Formats: sequence, structure tokens, C-alpha cells
Amino acid sequence: MAKKTAPLLPASSRLLVDLGERLKLARLRRRLTAKQVAERAGMSPMTLRSLEAGGSGVTMGAYLSVMQTLGLQDDLEKLAAMDPLGRQLQDARLGTPRSPKRVAPPAVAAALRTPDSRARVRVSPATQAEETATAASGRTVPDDYRGTTAADLAALLKPAGKRHGGPTRK
Repeated sequence: MAKKTAPLLPASSRLLVDLGERLKLARLRRRLTAKQVAERAGMSPMTLRSLEAGGSGVTMGAYLSVMQTLGLQDDLEKLAAMDPLGRQLQDARLGTPRSPKRVAPPAVAAALRTPDSRARVRVSPATQAEETATAASGRTVPDDYRGTTAADLAALLKPAGKRHGGPTRK
């Protein structure tokens, strides 16, 4: 029983028929019989006949074997060499640049490397920008400067005067 092949669109079927015809013409130009080419390609004359008719059940290896017998194997190199759609898709992906990798200034990096994980503070983008500008301007940052610490933030949260409670219930 013959293997079933996936159905092809009419345009694709026509391409196979055209290829088969071109291979048959190449065989005839070389004054080779179908039996000679089939033997040299290692296939039955029936397979060669199906190939020359553009049969979709013929393997790609069989096509290549006949092309090799006829000295046309380099033509296979041309198949799918130009891929305009693939190139457009690739260019579209390349067209959207990724955001550059941000490198923290030394003072921010030192603050993020504190040994106590509870003392780590997330530095705001504004603070990072200020420190980057300070570094770019040539001003030096004291060696003992660690950025904003958890203690600094806690001091900001505590009120300066006596804490005022809400209304009391009776």
C-alpha cells in the first residue's frame, strides 16, 4: 500500500510538475534513457517516471539523486537561498532596540551590597541620576558615603514632636 502524502496547494503542485519537466529535459539533452538515469540514481524506472511527472510522494533524496546523476546538484544550493520574508521579519525584530544595560554608580552599588539584607534600600532613579551626574561632573563622593540607609529612612518616618493619636473612644 502506498504512503499518503500531505496535500499540496495547486501552485505548489505546479512547481513540482515544472521541476520534474526540467529534470526530464535535462536527461533528454544528455541523451540518457530513463532506465540509465534510474540505475545511476539507484531507483526504479517507475520512481523516476513519478519524479519526472512531479509526484509529491517522491522524496527529496530521490530528486537530489537524479540531479546528481545529471550534474545539477549545485542547483539545490539555490533553493531558499533568498528569503525576503524571513529577512523582513528578522529586520523588524532588530529594529526595536533593547534598552541599554544600566550600571549603578559606585556609591549605589556599595549601598546595595550591605551585609544586612534588612538594611538594604532600593535607590530611586532620581537618586541614581543625581549620583551619576555627580560622578560625571568630576565631583568626588566621600569614601564613607553609603547612600540612603534604612536608619535614614526610619528617621524620616518618626515625627519630630510627640506623636498625636486619633480620637479616643469612650
